[in-house]
Amino acid sequence: MLSPLVAAQCLSFLLMVNGQSMDSWPEYRGSTQNGHAPHADVPLVWSASKNVRWKTPIHDKGWSTPVIFGNQIWMTTAREDGRQMYAVCVDRQDGKILLDKKIFDVEHPRPLGNDLNGYASPSPVIEEGRVYVHFGSYGTACLDTQTGQVLWQRRDLPCNHFRGPASSPVLFEDMLIFHMDGSDYHYIVALNKMSGETVWRTERSTDYGDLGEDGKPKADGDRRKAYNTPLVIRVDGQLQLMSPSAKAFYSYHPRTGKEIWQCRHAGHSTAGRTLFDGELVYMNSGSGASPTLYAIDPRGRGDITATRVRWQIDRFVAKHSSPVLIDGLIYRCSNDGIVSCVDTQLAEMIWHKRIGGEFSASILYVPGRIYLFDQAGETRVIAAGRKYKELARNQLSAGFMASPVALGKALYLRTKTHLYRIEEP
Repeated sequence: MLSPLVAAQCLSFLLMVNGQSMDSWPEYRGSTQNGHAPHADVPLVWSASKNVRWKTPIHDKGWSTPVIFGNQIWMTTAREDGRQMYAVCVDRQDGKILLDKKIFDVEHPRPLGNDLNGYASPSPVIEEGRVYVHFGSYGTACLDTQTGQVLWQRRDLPCNHFRGPASSPVLFEDMLIFHMDGSDYHYIVALNKMSGETVWRTERSTDYGDLGEDGKPKADGDRRKAYNTPLVIRVDGQLQLMSPSAKAFYSYHPRTGKEIWQCRHAGHSTAGRTLFDGELVYMNSGSGASPTLYAIDPRGRGDITATRVRWQIDRFVAKHSSPVLIDGLIYRCSNDGIVSCVDTQLAEMIWHKRIGGEFSASILYVPGRIYLFDQAGETRVIAAGRKYKELARNQLSAGFMASPVALGKALYLRTKTHLYRIEEP
């Protein structure tokens, strides 16, 4: 089990890398980058008429997680046909729309092929004075948070996301870093956050198979794409950027993009964010014949597939939702509503419980409580611990695809139609 001292050191490092305070939610998984809200004291129960401070409709379709800095909440949305893409800013105190700005027109958006994803799933990143919105290959832009002015944009980074974009960007030092893992291109890129210019770009080194004469991949596009979000960690004093892709897990030098190691896996479409406990990293292989949770020692070099995998568990893996790690226990929720708890020291699952529903939103942890949000609008609140214990069930009228935010005494929940601030009077 991770000691309190090491846990505090990991948290301090993540906050240092992110450059944010605990009163902001600057990216997809918050200031801690792991779905923890350690200083939040949010409601246990709510409904459409109870503990709702405000409720604001958000137009069109977007699954991006809201990000918060100061009094501003930012998110993205897009026309359901993908032809127009927007950045939306909401007042944190009263829920009023402060800015609703069209960022991109898209003449020929690629079809999604299913109803699960949309064109505005990648979450923004925010820091003082600037917010970065990302729509995959359709475009990336930096906006001034005071004026709404677009400071720079990039629309020349190719990738066929095949089912729509979903990987979120991260800020590291003076760079904005994100994945482009589609059915055709597979690379990770770092842009200068001030100018938008490319600092480095690294192609994935794993063989994805050849393209046919028509330029399309010979292999099924679903088996070539991935939706993961990078994570910068420190291992024995060295920075490493964790970067799961469709064929392998990778580690890169975050300042240069040089590959440190790779660990091949048999899955694809990875989405859940990497976890790190100071010793091992925990990564999901996503979809495939046997989705698997891997525990990997990140101290290797080169191909570590046969040498650094410490254990694997291939039951009840969450294909979309990011798990949380609490006191040596990993809590997960599979797409089809099976919650499970894995002991990282014992390398075994110690309990699982079918709760029903379908899940895409990532898990939220506030002290003592785990929040699970399903696609039909129900939230299960369970106790963190070595036995399953339900504390509450709550229902809102539209389902959850975006992941939750907890700051202070408030939950900020984006459903398919509205943004809510949930808070006791």
